[in-house]
Amino acid sequence: MPRVLFTSPECRAVVLDLREGEELGDHRVRERAVVEVVAGRVSIECSGETADCDTGTLVTFDPGEQHKVRALADARLLLILAPWPALKHNSRAENDHDQHLPANAVAEPVPPSDEAAEQST
Repeated sequence: MPRVLFTSPECRAVVLDLREGEELGDHRVRERAVVEVVAGRVSIECSGETADCDTGTLVTFDPGEQHKVRALADARLLLILAPWPALKHNSRAENDHDQHLPANAVAEPVPPSDEAAEQST
């Protein structure tokens, strides 16, 4: 379930948690999309190419660019959409609903992985 962290006319920040094997099938958004792999590992397919992306990878998509994301392991993604919403993104009813979303929200912190916890001890 996506969690909105921040919404403004300039951008929207969303956290997505995917379990291993889950995917965001072929889709596109009207905004420029910036995706950071905050934790875990995903496979991203775009323009006929596929890349396996580890924690820390940052990927950008042009407005309207079709792509697919699949979790190779449990993963947390930070998605930035800008500007928010893009022209003709939503119907009028959806735009009215978006105005009622909280401007700021907090996601739970990413729990440390077993590997990170071992390195810190």
